[in-house]
Amino acid sequence: MGETMEAPQGKTLKLILLALNCAMLSLSCAGPLLMRLYFIHGGASVWLSSWLETGGWPIIFIPLAVAYFRRRASEGPSARLVLMDPFLFVAAAVIGVLTGLDDYLYSYGVARLPVSTSALLIATQLAFTAGFAFLLVRQLFTSYSIFLLTIGAGVLAMHTSSDRPAGESKGAYYAGFFMTLGAAALYGLVLPLVELTYKKAKQAVTYSLVLEIQLVMCFFATAFCTIGMLVNKDFQAIPREARNFGLGEAQYYVVLVSNAIVWQFFFLGAIGVIFYASSLFSGIMIAILIPVTEILGVICFHEKFQAEKGVSLALSLWGFASYFYGEFKRAKEEKQQQQQQQQQLQLQQDNEAFLESEKVKIHGFYLGCCGSMSYIWPA
Repeated sequence: MGETMEAPQGKTLKLILLALNCAMLSLSCAGPLLMRLYFIHGGASVWLSSWLETGGWPIIFIPLAVAYFRRRASEGPSARLVLMDPFLFVAAAVIGVLTGLDDYLYSYGVARLPVSTSALLIATQLAFTAGFAFLLVRQLFTSYSIFLLTIGAGVLAMHTSSDRPAGESKGAYYAGFFMTLGAAALYGLVLPLVELTYKKAKQAVTYSLVLEIQLVMCFFATAFCTIGMLVNKDFQAIPREARNFGLGEAQYYVVLVSNAIVWQFFFLGAIGVIFYASSLFSGIMIAILIPVTEILGVICFHEKFQAEKGVSLALSLWGFASYFYGEFKRAKEEKQQQQQQQQQLQLQQDNEAFLESEKVKIHGFYLGCCGSMSYIWPA
């Protein structure tokens, strides 16, 4: 089972598509804000909030339909409607269930923590992504940057009392704190698992196939959360929540729909970045947006920005910078090694060509000598 990922042939096109997916991924800034808005103004269902993170999966049918008609136009009636094989379906289903669990952990954390705090905790996802990417797909990482991100989360853990929302117990706050860390760890596992699925595929992994994988993942994640909602009887509570919502009933549904759309674009962007780059790069992009989310949380919800948050943010940014420097240095070293290998290969080929030409010359000289000897001393 070799690696069969296929990307656009043109480097420029690949960069454009990567930039487009990064733009969709950047909507992750709006997701936590909309989710927190739901909880602040009277929303109480963690399962509903979890459901919304992947509930917009039917949106994926739009690009899938476009891809199918383009494929049919080029291949004719023989074009396959569904590309994925049973292995990919099962793998996507398993990852989807893990994603559903991750959605619940994250929603629970957002319900209990200020956005600025949960955003900083989610920054540790890069550490988990790097660790799991190393174990699963053998991607190297800068350990120093991971250490800084971990210390940043530790700083927050030691100064939680001043950040606790009014009316919330210390136990609930700590539960949200560790649930958010759990969400970061689990999604740090999900991203490399997606990349590993691409690598283990027994067929060419095109972007159309990536969309199908994402569709299955989101469907099973939504199914997981739907079961939670049914058990918790959250569907019956939606009309009541809408009537009592602080911003009004109509705005309640606007918040829910916007939540679903924003998160779906985020997931599409995440898997697109994995396809055109790597799971680690996707994790980096998510981590880079953490400070933006934190600042927006402070501005939109007037959250406190204590000294420990500043220290944690500084450590996170330091960790990101350290990671980028490490990656830049590693890429430079790899490029130099490739150049040296190419030079050695070229030198070896030149030596072999020279030896071959010398052999020809010696052989010709030998034949010439033999001819001369036979002329001087005929048999």
